[in-house]
Amino acid sequence: MLIAKRTSVLRSRYTVTDNGRQVAAWEGAVWRSGGDLTVAGGSFQVRSNMWGNTFSMLDKAGGVVAAADRVGRKQWTVTAGGLTYEFRRASMWSQAQDLYAGGTKVGSVHKLSFWGNDVAVDLPGVPLPVQVFVLGVIVSMWQAQSAAAASSGGG
Repeated sequence: MLIAKRTSVLRSRYTVTDNGRQVAAWEGAVWRSGGDLTVAGGSFQVRSNMWGNTFSMLDKAGGVVAAADRVGRKQWTVTAGGLTYEFRRASMWSQAQDLYAGGTKVGSVHKLSFWGNDVAVDLPGVPLPVQVFVLGVIVSMWQAQSAAAASSGGG
């Protein structure tokens, strides 16, 4: 299981560790969804459309390594390496996202505590760069949802 610890209060920066050893880093973009990630010495850009419901993970040459579609919906997918990973929101009251294979829950991404921003990424069988991409997509989705809730709460 990967643990993503937020390293900045003002920015969406996470250090990703596996058994206490840093394996990746995520830095969210400031004014849009997406960001940059570093995994196993490789650098990737994560970009979204203007609605934040599709994301692409691009290598240095601009080639698509992974893509997420229907982000923010109850069910959404990530495609990478010829495989499609199906995610579902764990429940109406939770921000957790579960990974399904053949109708069976096989993994999840969830906050470690209600008040904190640290995230547990448990996606067995999913390549490490794709796991970090999923983390970035989910963190971006959570931030967009939080911003939408904050902007609609005033009166």
